Amino acid sequence: MLELFSHYFPAISDFMSQGGVVLWWLMAIVLMGWFLVIERILFLLFTFPKHKKQWLEQWENRKDRTSWYAIANKEGILQLANAQLYRHLSLLKVLVSLCPMIGLLGTVTGMISVFDIMAQQGSSDPKLMASGISMATLPTMAGMVAALVGLFAHARLLKVITRYEYRLEQALRSDECA
Repeated sequence: MLELFSHYFPAISDFMSQGGVVLWWLMAIVLMGWFLVIERILFLLFTFPKHKKQWLEQWENRKDRTSWYAIANKEGILQLANAQLYRHLSLLKVLVSLCPMIGLLGTVTGMISVFDIMAQQGSSDPKLMASGISMATLPTMAGMVAALVGLFAHARLLKVITRYEYRLEQALRSDECA
């Protein structure tokens, strides 16, 4: 499988081999995070508008909108919308938080590799240490970049979701459900 990957994506494969095994773990975490981001975007674009329409129709078809039962029903709709809108955002935040930690793990394993080479060769020849140093710096850089991009994606999703939630709440408060 890695041969197939390196055949079609040689630049990425070279980068991953220079950074060590930790970069593959980081790549898996980043892919899971982007899967969640794409899932949330698709939910917001296609699924949530259908649910919103159903909830607004349900609210519009009510004759009584001021009783305790009606207000509890409206609060139930808002809670259900909240649960659906914020689904997976906590997991995405955890994955984003893991990225720099995995990068630091790569730094530690790279430095262990440098010290191991120094112990085996009995010298501190820079050419021998170069691969270990790249194993120490590349995962940290990749982890930080992944975390920054993930933080931006999470913050943007959170802003859009908050707006969707606010608009639903405003539509349920108004007498004409537009």
